[in-house]
Amino acid sequence: MVNQLYYEKFLVLSILFTTQLTLSQVVLNADGPGNTYSLINSVLAPGNNAIETPDCSHNAFGNHIDEVFDTDLNTNVFRFHIYTTPDNDRCINFDRQRNEIKTYNPSPANLLGTENEIVIYKWKYKLPIGFQSSTNFTHIHQLKSVGGTLEDMPMYTLTTRKSNPDLLQLRYAETNSQVTVAQVNLTPFIGQWVEVTQTIKYSTVGSYAIEIKKVSDNTTLLSYSNNAIVNWRAGASFVRPKWGIYRSLLTPQDLRDEEVLFANFSIQEVTTLSNDEVEKPASFKISIESTTKTLNIIDLPNQTNSIQLFNMNGSKVLEKTNITTENEISIDISALSNGIYIVNVNGNNSNQSKLTVISFE
Repeated sequence: MVNQLYYEKFLVLSILFTTQLTLSQVVLNADGPGNTYSLINSVLAPGNNAIETPDCSHNAFGNHIDEVFDTDLNTNVFRFHIYTTPDNDRCINFDRQRNEIKTYNPSPANLLGTENEIVIYKWKYKLPIGFQSSTNFTHIHQLKSVGGTLEDMPMYTLTTRKSNPDLLQLRYAETNSQVTVAQVNLTPFIGQWVEVTQTIKYSTVGSYAIEIKKVSDNTTLLSYSNNAIVNWRAGASFVRPKWGIYRSLLTPQDLRDEEVLFANFSIQEVTTLSNDEVEKPASFKISIESTTKTLNIIDLPNQTNSIQLFNMNGSKVLEKTNITTENEISIDISALSNGIYIVNVNGNNSNQSKLTVISFE
């Protein structure tokens, strides 16, 4: 009964209908001290356990995730605790430790990324003053595929790393090895609430975009996008997100006891393709001219009727109709703010979409 009450209170499931776009959102927000595990499970995996904590090795401490009121955000937030000793990885692995929440097999279907879906993940987090990273890995977010021979290798990872200077890295693995596709100095993140927007199309012809901004002044700290990247693995049944602290214990001298804050988790599934179209990758190409603030689209499908741009809230912010050219078009986007958008190209015989990042200096 408790889980059901939390589910009804905190599982916000809204279907927004716009032309050619359906967006479904699930959010997990802290509500104050007490019953934190029940709250998390009621949203991410009702009736099951979506939490991987070191409670088993440190039961005298109690729950390693709790809730506190944050004066900067003026709301309750989740606090993740991790201790260099005796915490470990669920009493299974002792060279690493984790305190994470996730979606997984028993989670509702709309929290699991499936092939040809576009999914938007949003959340906020804050690394404390004095935060220390491992030279090996200190993951704070992962996207992991389930099924197939590659499920042990995360597809995308946000990790902090001890270096000179310390870094925040975005790591990607198409197969069984990771590469760093973007990295920035970690210093601007320390002691600051930041908001992450991560948008991914799960496909062998996929797309990916991420923006991390300071909550206080909306400054962009990290931005990366790729409109031609493999985001689906052979044998996979779905992709699941994880958030928290997962770090190596091989260099304990680099580490300290930490408390990392998280807030406002959101998972949004976006459907822009019909069943007959999911096998067809978007053929058009996008480029943005910063000086003229125009969006250029080339190789338009035949008989294109309209071009629409949607923001990450599912709202249509721009539409171009009466398309006269059969190949290329330029659209004035000077009225749009920096951010991630979905470009939807509609025609008599096709409906195609791609992600793009608008970033004017």
